[in-house]
Amino acid sequence: MNTFELLGHPIRLRVVHAMRGGRTLTTSQLCARIPDVSKATVYRHVELLATGGILEVADEQRVRGAVERRYRLRQDRAVIDAGMIESMSLDDHRRGFATAMATLLAEFSAYLDRDHADPVADLVGYRQHAVWLGRDELLEMIGELRAAIAPRLANQSAPGRARYLLSPILFPAEEASAAPETD
Repeated sequence: MNTFELLGHPIRLRVVHAMRGGRTLTTSQLCARIPDVSKATVYRHVELLATGGILEVADEQRVRGAVERRYRLRQDRAVIDAGMIESMSLDDHRRGFATAMATLLAEFSAYLDRDHADPVADLVGYRQHAVWLGRDELLEMIGELRAAIAPRLANQSAPGRARYLLSPILFPAEEASAAPETD
């Protein structure tokens, strides 16, 4: 299974989200973080991600006669790179976007199902904006967003910090218009 196929499943993508931030977790701990998915299903998808090289075993220990594995995410493998994006068909993009949206919906529903979910206090946002941009302006904006987000990706878990899921989505909502005619 290639990286696109591995990351192209909502449950596997949720496992990857749960592992981000340098975490090492057991499959049992992952099950606790994804309580709306059966344990057998989580175990199956963790195995697929490990076999595919997206997860690696950080350490093992014996617990009550069984071997318990702690996994970590291989950041270098958990990405769909530019070369892969260029080789994707329009249907691949459609499936990838649908998977990302299904995963986002499942993550948000799991958040709302928590005992003390408070979207106002947690500053939850899901706004959409339409902006008119030329290619150079678009590239500049993408660079600015990356510059704002990238340093925060290295943040570790600490008291007073909550893990947020940030999902920038960008696509043209309509074709570029021709320059208006003038007399």
